Amino acid sequence: MTNIFETHLNKNLANHSPMTPLSFIERAAQVYPHQLAIIHGNLRQDWATTYSRCKKLASALQKIGIGIGDTVAVMLPNTPPMVEAHFGVPMSGAVLNCLNTRLDPEAIAFMLNHGESKVVLIDPEFSLTMKKALTIAKQQPDSRVEQIIVIDIKDDLFDGYSETLGKINYEEFLASADPSFDWLMPVDEWQAICLNYTSGTTGNPKGVVYHHRGAATNAISNILEWDMPRHPVYLWTLPMFHCNGWCFAWTIAARAGINVCLRRVDAKHIFAAMKEHQVTHYCAAPIVHGLLVNADDSLKEGVPHGVKAMVAGAAPPASMIEGMEKLGFDLTHVYGLTETYGPAAVCVKHEAWDKLPISQRATNNARQGMRYHLQDGMVVMDPNTMQPVPADGQTMGEIMFRGNITMKGYLKNPQATHEAFSGGWFHTGDLAVLQPDGYVKIKDRSKDIIISGGENISSIEVEDVLYRHPAVIAAAVVAKPDPKWGETPCAFLEIKPNAQVTELDIVKHCKEYLAGFKVPKSIIFCELPKTSTGKIQKFELRKTAGSVKAIDV
Repeated sequence: MTNIFETHLNKNLANHSPMTPLSFIERAAQVYPHQLAIIHGNLRQDWATTYSRCKKLASALQKIGIGIGDTVAVMLPNTPPMVEAHFGVPMSGAVLNCLNTRLDPEAIAFMLNHGESKVVLIDPEFSLTMKKALTIAKQQPDSRVEQIIVIDIKDDLFDGYSETLGKINYEEFLASADPSFDWLMPVDEWQAICLNYTSGTTGNPKGVVYHHRGAATNAISNILEWDMPRHPVYLWTLPMFHCNGWCFAWTIAARAGINVCLRRVDAKHIFAAMKEHQVTHYCAAPIVHGLLVNADDSLKEGVPHGVKAMVAGAAPPASMIEGMEKLGFDLTHVYGLTETYGPAAVCVKHEAWDKLPISQRATNNARQGMRYHLQDGMVVMDPNTMQPVPADGQTMGEIMFRGNITMKGYLKNPQATHEAFSGGWFHTGDLAVLQPDGYVKIKDRSKDIIISGGENISSIEVEDVLYRHPAVIAAAVVAKPDPKWGETPCAFLEIKPNAQVTELDIVKHCKEYLAGFKVPKSIIFCELPKTSTGKIQKFELRKTAGSVKAIDV
């Protein structure tokens, strides 16, 4: 039978265009040309100027032969060129690869070669690291960066030592551009827009490829989850190299907001920027929120009330969420991975929670919640049977996603891509339960569950209790081999300066909240090793746990 709605009703230029976040900045410049777009030191740059500079970057890249499918890497902190790169690079048709500024030269060299970068923009702060990385990359047998074009960026706010690595600087590069350049819409919204490397704890990191549709979809979802109004004042505490700043460079353009750039992330600079610019929104990993909660009270004086904060990363402890609420911040807890453009789920708060004690509100808000508005699906399933777990808050399964806010796949890695999408869902590797109200609650990474005497112990559950001790800044729990029980919990704790606490104090605290078999049998006070994005490196702690002496609990 003929479908009458499909005869002669075809896609054409008048009724269909690919989704892309690049259109957001075009509209911001058209509607709000003189609205402030970027603050950086003494710089005040409006949306018309920002859009013009992005077009010039695209034009200059095309002039040197960069086009569709080429990779442009950037080694930049949260500065204006980083904002501009999120638009200018894909406007040329190229793919933006934001390099992690905290990585070592060897890791960066791998990424430059694996991603086949043809151009790299370098901030002066990272010139020495990049000098080593480029040398290593060019010496590798499979080097693909022999002809890489290096563009140096000058920033008056950086006063440290640096070296010039390229033959041209960023402003000269933009000056060479065609000011009337007509930038490229993607041919297809499935076209790659960004390349992001996972932080990987073993082996080489995987290259996660984003498409234009996903980037636009997640940017819009950010607005919906936060009820973000026009002209928000957004503080860049979250690195833009991390999942493209959870797509917020594009989100802020869509709302014609203000990007408050921040070179250095510490409590002093964050609180100062909040007060000076009357910041309304910011995002950060739990470790940064923890810095703010534990900061000196003098730094917090005069901070705007009701700042909207977004947290994601490792499952945030309820104690940190409680601390943020006491500061007067409105905290939204989101969940996601590099493979889902950053956040793809949100713990939606309900008015009924307002009547609960603050500790219970924090516990409710510590859950991973529900799918983002524009993500198609989020489930907890048995990865072997691919059947949903019951909503009993007890049965563990793996969190899986499906929808537009999911990567294209892993660059040059078909096997890993196939495994990640097995059964038609993206497998996160995070173990969780589905609670009776339909909210998802992470229990652990699959590799982090502790099996003691046949019982499963969630390291996250134990860590959450440890964070509630007033002396603890950071906590990590891993499995310690045990001749009797197979494994027992081993806790590594970072303590506040000048705090006085003993192993037995910690054990006593844990016994108030945990069953006996879940209480850590070994406790070590130390500075915790962290990844470049602030995640605690549990694989390093496991190497130590086996030799740690158990205590009598």
